[in-house]
Amino acid sequence: MSIVVNALSYIYPDQEIRFQHIHLSVATGDKAALVGHNGSGKSTLLQLIAGKRIPSEGEVSLSENLYYVPQHLGQYDAQTVAQVLAVNTKLQALHAILEGDASADTFAQLNDEWDIEERVQTALSYWHLDHVDLNQPMRRLSGGEKTKVFLAGILIHEPGIILLDEPSNHLDTQSRELLYTFIQRINATMLVVSHDRALLNRLDTTLELSKSGIEVFGGNYDFYRKQKVGKLNALQAQLDENTKSLRQAQQKARDLAEQRQKQESRGKAQGKTQSLPRIIAGGRKSQAELSTAKLNDVQNEKLTDLSDNRQQIRSQIQDYQILKIDLHPSDLHRGKILVEAQNINVSFGEEMLWSSPLSFQIRSGDRVRISGKNGSGKTTVIKLITGILQPSTGSLYQADFRFAYIDQEYSLINKKLTVYEQLQHYNSRHLPESELKMMLYRFQFPRETWDRNCNELSGGENMKLTLCCLVVSTNAPDLLILDEPTNNLDIQSQEVLTSAVKDFSGSIVVISHDQYFIDMIRIDSTMALS
Repeated sequence: MSIVVNALSYIYPDQEIRFQHIHLSVATGDKAALVGHNGSGKSTLLQLIAGKRIPSEGEVSLSENLYYVPQHLGQYDAQTVAQVLAVNTKLQALHAILEGDASADTFAQLNDEWDIEERVQTALSYWHLDHVDLNQPMRRLSGGEKTKVFLAGILIHEPGIILLDEPSNHLDTQSRELLYTFIQRINATMLVVSHDRALLNRLDTTLELSKSGIEVFGGNYDFYRKQKVGKLNALQAQLDENTKSLRQAQQKARDLAEQRQKQESRGKAQGKTQSLPRIIAGGRKSQAELSTAKLNDVQNEKLTDLSDNRQQIRSQIQDYQILKIDLHPSDLHRGKILVEAQNINVSFGEEMLWSSPLSFQIRSGDRVRISGKNGSGKTTVIKLITGILQPSTGSLYQADFRFAYIDQEYSLINKKLTVYEQLQHYNSRHLPESELKMMLYRFQFPRETWDRNCNELSGGENMKLTLCCLVVSTNAPDLLILDEPTNNLDIQSQEVLTSAVKDFSGSIVVISHDQYFIDMIRIDSTMALS
């Protein structure tokens, strides 16, 4: 086995348990998907295997060298590309030797990797990053370019074990296809966390992480889904049967109570007429009470068992339930001009971002997709639309309208607040505490998460909390702006988000490389950037 996880547990500093006693093994050469609901701990488990976190209990055993591609890349913004690729020291040593440095330390740093520069350039070229300077900071790259830098490291270091956490999140369509081919061709053990159905269907095994541990499904994602649907149907049938048995048991309990009342009434009547000697009547009464008490105990125990069992089944079914979203409609009349741009461009130093200036118009009711390769300026267009950024050239008109911008960093979320405090901050409708907590529950935030700090949330949890905040706010957006909205949602929640966005009556501007999502939300125009 390349990866062996034995009795692994992780508990947060506030004593909240993420998971306990996880067992997992991935055979050498296998390519496995790790799936599960948002917040189940998939990214945490990868970080523990990669050595980025220390487990509370248990151990991880690896048979080969490991390479890890994280989900969130913002923490690397201050590092250079060479530092992220862990080649900066070797490249410096190589250039020092070529310039005449013959010290033992310099040769030790290079470690006979004389071809390191060629390997780095070949890897960057494979991922279409020839334009990237190794000495530039990561913050100057787009989200997709950052991901591809990390992916390039696989070709450079040739690891035996690869951990990928949402590797297709920020990739454009062309780069996603390159990733799919790369994963199928590379000869290494892989454990992949992803919500990309096209990627998951290219992996041999599916591992599901849940509260009860890890369950192995011997097939790709489509096979896994079929198995899950069968299990859900079986659970529902079990719940129906359990409910029927509980009703019958409750009726029997009522019948026993009525029987006891009749017996007591007959006993009192017999005592009044003195038809039986007192000692015999008393004995029969005691015997009847004892017998009835035993029956009641047996019946109550059965009722308790049935009720507990029903609760367990409901809890398992709830694990399949998906996020519920009802976005408020916009009040604007259809066709009102919200944004109009004439020959705009943005300069970075002496260079303009686009080879040709942009001109576009967004009206109320429009559903616009912004498309283009990574680094083509899609997020920049959103910043222009929202007024965060002003154009360097051309004219930009913005009407008075309300917008909700859900960006890739979930900046709407205040990381210093707890989950409940965050929702309360957007509670402009002054909903009571009980209703807010019920809403959190519907958005898949159970009671134990309400006091958790927002900086501990997973990407999918951040997305769900953002949507929950929009629902409790009175300020319904006229324009909903979504930047890769399906990236961090589990697939069931993606489907509900898709339905909610499709039914939203306001305007939509979206950046997404999820073609299924784009097809379903009825986009009527595309702004293509080059």
